[in-house]
Amino acid sequence: MSISDLYDNEFRKRNKDHFAAIVRVAMSDGFISYEEKNFLDRLAQKLNISDEDFKKILKDYLSHPINPPVSYDHRLERLYDLARMVVVDNIQDEEEKKLLRKFCVALGFHAINVKYITDKALELVSQGHGLDEFIDGIKNMNQ
Repeated sequence: MSISDLYDNEFRKRNKDHFAAIVRVAMSDGFISYEEKNFLDRLAQKLNISDEDFKKILKDYLSHPINPPVSYDHRLERLYDLARMVVVDNIQDEEEKKLLRKFCVALGFHAINVKYITDKALELVSQGHGLDEFIDGIKNMNQ
């Protein structure tokens, strides 16, 4: 096995784990809505999740760990994906917000700021901001 195979395998595993985290958010209300399914389909393509892996993850999403990225920008990208999943529901109920806060802590955001960060993330996504605007908005929260 070459070094690039190891990298590719680790990269795929991180993508699967990230996808499983998003499935957890989608399943927080006990089912996946039509809008969530469409989002998951698009995200699966973006993350190179095969149809077979997609089905396995849907069946056993709780067995995947949440692997926080080292880079702050990559953590923000994952937060953006998760916040988009919550907003797709059109019902940002407290249970989904609570789960999103848990994922934020798991992604490496400080627990003291996590409610403020998730509220801001949901606000930015609800307003239709793209990834770059989202990252700028989160980074400039305290200014």
